[in-house]
Amino acid sequence: MVNNDNIRALVITGTVIFMISPAFIVLYILVYNKRKKKYAEEKEQMEENFNNELIKTQHEIREQTMQTIGADLHDNVGQLLSLTSFTLKSIAYGEPDTMMKKVTDAIELTSRSIQEMRLLGKLLQGEQLIGIGLTEAIKQEVKWLEKTGQYHVNYLDEGLSGVTANPEKDLIVFRIAQEVLNNAIKHAQATAIGIKLSYHGGQLQLVITDNGIGFNLAEIQGGQMGMGLQNIHKRAVLIGGQTTINSAPGEGTHIHVFIPYL
Repeated sequence: MVNNDNIRALVITGTVIFMISPAFIVLYILVYNKRKKKYAEEKEQMEENFNNELIKTQHEIREQTMQTIGADLHDNVGQLLSLTSFTLKSIAYGEPDTMMKKVTDAIELTSRSIQEMRLLGKLLQGEQLIGIGLTEAIKQEVKWLEKTGQYHVNYLDEGLSGVTANPEKDLIVFRIAQEVLNNAIKHAQATAIGIKLSYHGGQLQLVITDNGIGFNLAEIQGGQMGMGLQNIHKRAVLIGGQTTINSAPGEGTHIHVFIPYL
């Protein structure tokens, strides 16, 4: 009798398991499909965010490039052409020796103007970051900073020879560099800036330091500089990277950006 009861219990248990197993399988499939759909939606959203940020970055770089060109046309080329015009107007035709010297000076000033225009042309072409590469684009940025005569910039690149470029990531890393440099110039009152771009073990690292006034990170949230630092962090995260920011009043700023770059 006991054996019959045990057999009956086993049969009932087996029957119940057999009957509810499809329900569990269906439930599992539903949960799996829901998670799969959610993952696909999140992936699609991330791709959309990345593309939007890429477009925004392109616009920002284009805008900053045009601002640099406008300032240089006004400050450098405009001044050179004004001096050329003034030199030519001051020529006294009755003084051959003086006249030849001023003509020579005017020719030299014109040549310098042409050289400046060529540099501006390269800057416009440099807007196409992909064509010149990340390290060369940063070098151009350094040249424009040094031309002001207000900053000493030390730039070093390491381990990048032979590394296959990633144009989309390069564009965002370049904009991060511009954002950091803008903060150093506009807010930090820096006069010396160090930039190091390196590649080790599948990771691109950008380190920028300055000798500016520094800041208390907890106190700048929400301000213009705080928004700039948030943009740096947001852009790095967008391409799978991260940032560390170290600063203190009177001690300058050290920003380290890590980007996976395989």
